[in-house]
Amino acid sequence: MTKDIKKFLISKNVTIQDSLNSLNKCGSKCLVVVDGKNKLLGTLSDGDLRKAIIKGKKLSNKIFNIYNKNPKYLTSRDFTKSIAQNIFISFLVDIIPVVDNDKKLIDITKIDDVFEKKVKKISKKKPIPVIIMAGGKGTRLEPFTSILPKPLIPIHGKPIIDHAIEKFKEFGVSNYYLSINYKSKILKAYFEENKKENMIKFIEEKKPLGTIGCLSKISGKIKSNFFVTNCDIIIDCDYNDLVKYHIENKNSITIVASFRNYTIPYGDCKIGKDGFLSKIDEKPSINLLANTGMYVMNKDVLKHIPKNTKFDLPELVKKIISLNKRVGIFPVSKEAWIDIGQWNEYKNALNNLNFIK
Repeated sequence: MTKDIKKFLISKNVTIQDSLNSLNKCGSKCLVVVDGKNKLLGTLSDGDLRKAIIKGKKLSNKIFNIYNKNPKYLTSRDFTKSIAQNIFISFLVDIIPVVDNDKKLIDITKIDDVFEKKVKKISKKKPIPVIIMAGGKGTRLEPFTSILPKPLIPIHGKPIIDHAIEKFKEFGVSNYYLSINYKSKILKAYFEENKKENMIKFIEEKKPLGTIGCLSKISGKIKSNFFVTNCDIIIDCDYNDLVKYHIENKNSITIVASFRNYTIPYGDCKIGKDGFLSKIDEKPSINLLANTGMYVMNKDVLKHIPKNTKFDLPELVKKIISLNKRVGIFPVSKEAWIDIGQWNEYKNALNNLNFIK
């Protein structure tokens, strides 16, 4: 039986935010929805939540119109390892609820339970390239970055850029570009000394070209979709799911965005139509989707980046939207985004890298 089965269970009346928190706690991509008597009602995946948020649902909305009410499941009487394997392979589900004859939940079967080795979803197609933006000065991390370029700031004994590359390697990526400008010689020396220069192609900026301007230098060299990521972040998600989402939605750009909730530490004074105070909202909270700094892009977007000109990502997004092309959002939880771009985030990263080895 699955240990701590309760952490996989939720009620149909919980909020999207609560569901996200439960997904993070159980380390799964799917939860089981049950009623008060533990009867199976359905399943709720991270993909279900993603679709709901993209359609405009708020984090405070309940999930009862979001979860899958017709899940794949097995009864304890019919359960066999081979049947479970066939369901995982045929329907690409993440978990299989196991119930009794009254449809009460008995157990949850995960993919690792029925395959001898952990199944790693490596794309069968040629992995797409990754462009790592590492040309900035990292002024928010001074005085570290007065000596080291930001990509070489250490986390658990090795530079943040190594952690990021290893994450992409898990999904079969072997083709990397690195944009460099500030302290470029130190970066080159690091990769040469660690014999990684053969897997990295450098994009050298003679002058700062903004957050995305350097990509004009590789226009024509990229023949497929490609990742773009800041050098100081790591995203913990299934990158194949991300690329699949990008392709299926015919996006020109897909932005990976993270859920954020901020509480304002003051009372918000609401003014009525008569100009006088109507009420005070004490410490209101704001929910938003923050740009993490990771993207999937079509090769065609490169032709919209001017050559040898300072050009920032928001300008590119604005240009793509003006051409009536799609810019999509791929939401991830706040725990799935590690950002060391400023001191408080760096300190948090040292203590919360649950998905970094």
